[in-house]
Amino acid sequence: MRSRIFLYLFIFAVLFILFQFMNAKKAQESYDGKIANLETKIEEKEQALTAAATEKDSLIDKILDLTYFSLESDEEAINYFEEQGYNAAELALTISDQIIAQNKAGKDNPIVPYVGMEGKMAINKVRLLNHKWIIADFTDGVYWGQLFITYDVQKGGVIDFEVQKSFLYPKS
Repeated sequence: MRSRIFLYLFIFAVLFILFQFMNAKKAQESYDGKIANLETKIEEKEQALTAAATEKDSLIDKILDLTYFSLESDEEAINYFEEQGYNAAELALTISDQIIAQNKAGKDNPIVPYVGMEGKMAINKVRLLNHKWIIADFTDGVYWGQLFITYDVQKGGVIDFEVQKSFLYPKS
């Protein structure tokens, strides 16, 4: 009788060990699948980050190219104004404000050398290129164009503007 109990216990132990082995094998396969899936996601995210970093570098290069002709990035122009005792950033805002402030309701902007055909000519955007040059965009709502303006800051902060070139785009 004792030998049968040991035989049953042995068979039960073998079956239990076999069950545990099969269960562990299925769990291992499941974990391996999850790990492979997560590794794939990690690779995709790393590729996306690499692409984003490349795009960021590309955007930084574009920004640097776009700001090349700009008072904010022209150290020589900034030094020119500082030597005269002006803060370049504040002066740039003052110059832009003075040009745009000449847009009056019911009147053409006097800086624009064209008469508005569909409305009054007004300056929309001003960009200071350096300590002497400005480009500006103007429109009357239908017709539009661009100006190349030179300016000079006199003693006492008086600013003189002179339109050097202008262009009115044809209506398409």
